[in-house]
Amino acid sequence: MKKLLIGNAAVARGAYEAGVSVVSSYPGTPSTEITESIVKYENINVEWAPNEKVAAEVCIGASIAGARSLSAMKHVGLNVMADPLFTASYSGVNGGLVFVVADDPGMHSSQNEQDSRHYAKASKLLMLEPSDSAECKEFTKEAFNLSERFDTPVLIRLSTRVSHSQGLVLECDPLNYELKPYTKNVGKFVMTPANAIKRHVVVEERQRQEEEYVNDSKFNTIEDNGSRIGIITSGISYMYSKEALGAKADYLKLGIINPLPSKLIKDFASKHDTIYVIEELDPIIEEYVKALGIRVIGKEAFSLLGEYTPSMIREAVLGIKNNDLYTVDEEIPARPPVMCPGCPHRGTFYVLNKLGLTVAGDIGCYTLGAMPPLASVDTTICMGASVSAGFGMAKARGKEFNKNLVSVIGDSTFIHSGISGLIDIVYNKGANTVIILDNSITGMTGHQQNPTTGKTIRMEETAQVNLIKLAEAVGVKRIVVADPFDVDNFERVVKEEVNSDEVSVIIAQRPCALLKGVHYIGKCEVTASCKHCKRCLKLGCPAISMVNGNILIDKTQCNGCGLCINVCPFHAIEKVGE
Repeated sequence: MKKLLIGNAAVARGAYEAGVSVVSSYPGTPSTEITESIVKYENINVEWAPNEKVAAEVCIGASIAGARSLSAMKHVGLNVMADPLFTASYSGVNGGLVFVVADDPGMHSSQNEQDSRHYAKASKLLMLEPSDSAECKEFTKEAFNLSERFDTPVLIRLSTRVSHSQGLVLECDPLNYELKPYTKNVGKFVMTPANAIKRHVVVEERQRQEEEYVNDSKFNTIEDNGSRIGIITSGISYMYSKEALGAKADYLKLGIINPLPSKLIKDFASKHDTIYVIEELDPIIEEYVKALGIRVIGKEAFSLLGEYTPSMIREAVLGIKNNDLYTVDEEIPARPPVMCPGCPHRGTFYVLNKLGLTVAGDIGCYTLGAMPPLASVDTTICMGASVSAGFGMAKARGKEFNKNLVSVIGDSTFIHSGISGLIDIVYNKGANTVIILDNSITGMTGHQQNPTTGKTIRMEETAQVNLIKLAEAVGVKRIVVADPFDVDNFERVVKEEVNSDEVSVIIAQRPCALLKGVHYIGKCEVTASCKHCKRCLKLGCPAISMVNGNILIDKTQCNGCGLCINVCPFHAIEKVGE
């Protein structure tokens, strides 16, 4: 039967039908729903790992043991797991091994828009790129076959639009996959230099075989509409091109984007007067085609930045400007992202802003602490970097600067890659203050469990990492747990810890306001005793505004967390409806 599925769910379906038995990932938009969708299928060992490197290593181990395994990540997560990826390219597989990476052109939820196709080329791995949900399922199924056929991990590249767009998917029965036998093979799976140098020879021969295969692969297709204009494209860019140009062009749709099919490309180009290469982000295909001696129009007509649109392609190829855009007479106000009403991070950043501290930030909901009016965060680099970068800032500017500096990091992110930075501070005799924002969940990607919550991805009870004991175990002696909504006490704690002469950890502990178990009673309301000091506006709560000189609290947005009551110096806000 056919079902309407987003691309991520279709990948999950493809893995299930292919007989996958081990799935390990770390959540990251736009890839998160792949692993979440796999949970509904029984008899699959699925987990959230502490980070992408661990997830990749779990899947590589499962593959060596004879199982089919899959790990999904966003593009920056691929950076984290690159080390085992490159080695797995040399060692190859036993059971089929697939890595699914979701790129984010336009940076809808990311700190960069890197192009993961570079990784396929650098690691010398097959990479497939589906363009819709139906292909997501079929490409994933076939990826496992290709993995075992060529003795290689296989990469699947998605993009935000493919991951989150819906399409009809034909659901089939799963393969009754039997574990491949496991036999000790030191030469293949122990990557010492003496073994690895021999495996490199195998990789190059594999590349040669793959290059022959891709020229006749069913994943690379030509659509002949009798046009003298040829379009070479892949993934979501193919869908945009088809919508923009229809039968006015012919198409070479590349489903395998590494290695690229040289013979097929040359044959296609020979039959067209004008060739366009249409690909989002970097000119990977364009540069390859030009290296074949083929003249094409590429990035000189299209952008290196962000997502493409059908209207952009129509104008670049046909010179037709899009005149059918819908417009409105009124100017629509910008709506920047903000922390939710009741967000526990709001109290933390209110205090940090009030104290005028330099804040090394990290990746999570709390990155929004950089936005006015909280305007607290000074740096955001990558997962875990707040701890390490904060230490670097202290090293660069000295003791007095360090007494005006804190690092902030979420509980899940701390487990992901913050622990190593904290060890570095302790080991190298630092005196930094690290604030772990413990909101009892992985918030930014949609409430996934993590090692600090005590529950697995299937909501089974499990061992719960104790952040206090963990900090103690790496040598931290000053550890304080504080509620960020108790602003007076939290301010006192922060002042004490930043002025200490040794490393300090503050655990800002309050659950995410959107968790099902969090229920605040009543709504907040401004009373007649309001002095219009605007202190409450400094919280940046979307429920609080000033209209005609009066402070108003929108009861449809207020969730009754009471933080505004705690910061009002005149006690002019009270709870109603308790």
